[in-house]
Amino acid sequence: MEKIGVFFGSRSPEHDVSIITAQLIISALKGMNKEVVPVYLSKKGEWYVGDEMGEIGFFTREGVEDRLENLGGYFLDLSIVGKMRLVKTGLFKKLIDIDLAFPSFHGLNGEDGTAQGLFELIGLPYVGCDVAASALTMDKVLTKMIYRSAGFPTVEFVYFTGHEWKANQTDILVECQGKLGWPLIIKPARLGSSIGITKVKDRDSLLQAIEVALHYDDKVIVERCIEDLMDITCAVLGDGENIVSSLIQESTFASELFTYEEKYLKEGGSQLGKAESKIIIPARLDVKTTDEIRQMSAQIFKLFGCAGIARVDFLYDRANNKYYANEINTLPGTLYHHLWKKSGVSLEELLSELIDLAKKRQINKAKITSVFESSILQKMKGSKVKAGN
Repeated sequence: MEKIGVFFGSRSPEHDVSIITAQLIISALKGMNKEVVPVYLSKKGEWYVGDEMGEIGFFTREGVEDRLENLGGYFLDLSIVGKMRLVKTGLFKKLIDIDLAFPSFHGLNGEDGTAQGLFELIGLPYVGCDVAASALTMDKVLTKMIYRSAGFPTVEFVYFTGHEWKANQTDILVECQGKLGWPLIIKPARLGSSIGITKVKDRDSLLQAIEVALHYDDKVIVERCIEDLMDITCAVLGDGENIVSSLIQESTFASELFTYEEKYLKEGGSQLGKAESKIIIPARLDVKTTDEIRQMSAQIFKLFGCAGIARVDFLYDRANNKYYANEINTLPGTLYHHLWKKSGVSLEELLSELIDLAKKRQINKAKITSVFESSILQKMKGSKVKAGN
């Protein structure tokens, strides 16, 4: 039986959300009689492997560090292609071969193309978007630039790096206020789950919010704020050939922003599909707008080269009846299985489709020539490679 490695955790502010997503996937895969290998990356980047980590209680009970101690010490054996071989030496040597990877990371060091790059190098089939799509969609600035180039509506924005902020604070502040007005939304450019995001209405608050964002990332994006806002999202499933859009979800929230607390903590979490009083499916939109957003979600999915699953978030301006493409999430928390369920796709069907798409991509890759026969090395016989003058 093939072994599916579920990878989660890692060095990311969204580490804990990743654990929750992984537990859902592990439990569901086991219920489908799949052989699952939980692979956990700690907040320090340490690797741990073990069936014990397939239960949420492993991480919620006290003494998790002591329990992890017995599950570490693995290293990658790179002598095999097409699998991930994990080896633990010692008195009782352990060897685990993973046939397919199911990454369940959120945020940096996992969802951003880094894990996907590792899987690509060792030829391991994996679920979800590839390196390029994962990296592009992680960066909110690049995402919005591509939106613009393709003609998709997105709210006005200004961006800058930490170095630019230190060198040109005055000019950046003038640009933000002159181009965007008040209020403003400040975000770390490569982070999700509403971490480090602030809404501001004056200069002093803007200064403070930028410092908060720079604490989480070296790149900041400042956006024009939509006051009468409806937060809507559409999940997408498929590949370059067949793309399916879910129903549209509307998420309501009490504060000025859709905060981390409302997404994951209050009433069980809107983004986890548990705070049912905060979720409206389908969203309160007219038929024409609904169809346009579902179609645009599929177009965005294809434009970025996404595969497997993704979630496209939109901002709907109720006062002006306009919508704007906002962010793309290549691994929605808990796969947004609650939205897919409302759309007629069960969790088991969703997981089966994601695994099949991963295998299909690997088969298609095998058809592509990756070797080029050249005589360049033979011509170099007897010569020395020297740096140019």
